[in-house]
Amino acid sequence: MTTLIGDARRRAGLTQQRLAQLAHTSRPTLSAYEHGRKSPTLDTLTRLLAAAGQELTTGPRVDFHRAPVGRGRVAYVPNHLPRLPVADALASVALPLHLEWSRPGRVARLGDRRERARAYEVILREGGPDDIRRFVDGALLVDLWDELVLPPAVRDAWAPLVAAARAGDAA
Repeated sequence: MTTLIGDARRRAGLTQQRLAQLAHTSRPTLSAYEHGRKSPTLDTLTRLLAAAGQELTTGPRVDFHRAPVGRGRVAYVPNHLPRLPVADALASVALPLHLEWSRPGRVARLGDRRERARAYEVILREGGPDDIRRFVDGALLVDLWDELVLPPAVRDAWAPLVAAARAGDAA
C-alpha cells in the first residue's frame, strides 16, 4: 500500500499535506500509510486514491513460464500480454545493464517505433519477468510483432500470445 499511495500522490504533484486535506485525513496518518506504519481500509485507500485523481482497478495477473530457446537459455513468457499506462509505454527509459550490456546507459525512446522495436527485441530475448512487466506493452508488441527480428525459438514461444491477442481484436 505504501508505494501505491505515495506513487499516486507524487503523480498528482501533491504534497502529503495537500492530499491529506483533499482526502479529509491528517498528514501524520497519510505519512503512516505511505511508510507502512499503518494500513488503510479499502474505503480509505479508495478515498486517498480518488483525492489524487486515481482509482483502484484490477486486471489479470501476469505469471511467467520459462520457455527453452536453445543452448541452455530460456525466454520468459507471460500467460497474458502485459499492459502499461500510456506514459510508461511511450517513455524514454535507460535499459538495465543485463539487457543493454554493449552500450551501458543507452536510453530507448519507446515513443519512437524503431527504438521501441529494438528494445522489445532485446527484452524478449534477454529479459526476465520484471523487465517485461516494466517495459513491454502488449498492444504495442502486437503492433510491432511482424517487424521484430527474433530468434525462431523466442518467436515461437511468444507467438501464441500474439495470435490470441489478434484473434481477440478480430472478434
